[in-house]
Amino acid sequence: MASAAHRRYAEIMRDVEELINDHTNPEEALTRKVAQQKRGTHERSKLKLLVPSVGMFFTPLFLEQAFNFQDERRRISSRRFVPPSFNDIRLILNSAQLLSLVRNERLQLVTFDGDVTLYDDGDSLSDENPVIPRILRLLRQGIQIGIVTAAGYTDVARYYDRLHGLLDAVANAITDKEVEDPRVIILGGESNYLFEFDFHSETFLRHVPRTIWMLDEMRKWQEDDIESLLDVAEGALRGCINNMQLSAEILRKDRAVGIIPVAGPGKQKFTREQLEETVLVTQQILELSSLGKKIPFCAFNGGNDVFVDIGDKSWGVLSCQRYLGGIEGSKTLHVGDQFLSAGANDFKARLACTTAWIANPAETVALLDELHLHSENQRQG
Repeated sequence: MASAAHRRYAEIMRDVEELINDHTNPEEALTRKVAQQKRGTHERSKLKLLVPSVGMFFTPLFLEQAFNFQDERRRISSRRFVPPSFNDIRLILNSAQLLSLVRNERLQLVTFDGDVTLYDDGDSLSDENPVIPRILRLLRQGIQIGIVTAAGYTDVARYYDRLHGLLDAVANAITDKEVEDPRVIILGGESNYLFEFDFHSETFLRHVPRTIWMLDEMRKWQEDDIESLLDVAEGALRGCINNMQLSAEILRKDRAVGIIPVAGPGKQKFTREQLEETVLVTQQILELSSLGKKIPFCAFNGGNDVFVDIGDKSWGVLSCQRYLGGIEGSKTLHVGDQFLSAGANDFKARLACTTAWIANPAETVALLDELHLHSENQRQG
């Protein structure tokens, strides 16, 4: 019974894989390119007809092989009463993406979200975090690292406080000559503040002026328009506070505005519904405004706050790629926990590169171990 179910599931995965790689000619098959996207005819593909909302593919997805890998671990086809779940499919897609990236050793840059991806929500990246040796392993392989986070600080010491475990470990690895010239950058406020690892700095970070790393399109964003957009967002957030009688206060930053719990005894906790309502109301008001059509923004649920940032993680990842030498989306992997379309700030990263959707920091560790396993298997033939 399990073998029959495995065969049927594998056939389905193979069919979807073939849809993604639709109309691949023999030359392109050798490099596994997604042929119709390359020719500009993907809008007429069978997959687009079946799923009109389908987005961009940066690489093929080896879904059948990924299913076989996950089925050995999760015993999906051995279950009698529980069908393949959302998490099963999410992890299969992650595996399919990793398998594609290790093919031809194409991976050059891995970017990470912060909270819930590298560490628990509101925590910091401490010395004992198990993700640190995995990131060091990537650096030893010559893969560059970016952390693209909503945390928007102008003070470099604040980023050191949040990421000290990793920064100290990279510095120690340089001292011990385990790595040479590692490239580690932090892109804060989604796409607003860039800091680069600097071994000679007290905080192991140095600020990179915006004029150096900004994309050409970002240079067109006028400061007056940015301030006006944040004014509109602040008004929308105040309306939500009043309408839902939230015990919240406004926090205005250089390139962001949000609501946080009112300070006081005990920790005020907003409900998920209140947070999502605030995101969706604010997002709609901004989208319907003239400024929202001129300045990209991201309204997102931060777990116990809601913020509107100028730009979003697609701009953040694209900025990392440009600053690190023009790395392509097909050679970049973004790892994050927020990929639902409503109030999720990792969602937009899909426009810039390949992605992996994790649910907690332990899954990030498992993902990096799986990436290493696939890389080793690929090298061994």
